[in-house]
Amino acid sequence: MLLDGLNHVAVITADTDRFHAFYGEVFGATVANDKKEDGFRFSIVDIGPHTELNVFEVEGNAEAERQTPMLGRGRLDHFGLQAASLEAFEEIRRRLLARGACDEFVTDFGPVLSLFFRDPDGLEAEVLVANPDAQPGRFNPPGTPAARYVR
Repeated sequence: MLLDGLNHVAVITADTDRFHAFYGEVFGATVANDKKEDGFRFSIVDIGPHTELNVFEVEGNAEAERQTPMLGRGRLDHFGLQAASLEAFEEIRRRLLARGACDEFVTDFGPVLSLFFRDPDGLEAEVLVANPDAQPGRFNPPGTPAARYVR
């Protein structure tokens, strides 16, 4: 393989300060660069050792308000963030639940556990972690509840 993961995802926001606060408080993300000029703001938000979100706020651009159902969002539907550990996944889940940014459902895809959330602009994304209960070779369809999170 010639690649080493994902470098960045570019997103449009309606409110950069709110975006920074959400990703900082929930994921511990940090702002590496933040530039404003003439109705345009661009920032780089570090979300991993070599992964970032490139955040654009453009005066008069209403794209952040446009939301459609999954698989109806165009070429980029959502992105998945890799939790550093199961403990980190559970802390992220707790923080997202406290903000009302997700529901309690965790999907068991077999090799990974998945939790969907919406950020303050309504952008849907996913947090994933290696499944400690995985059975080799077993892959589950979307909507399969993770046993460790079923009450």
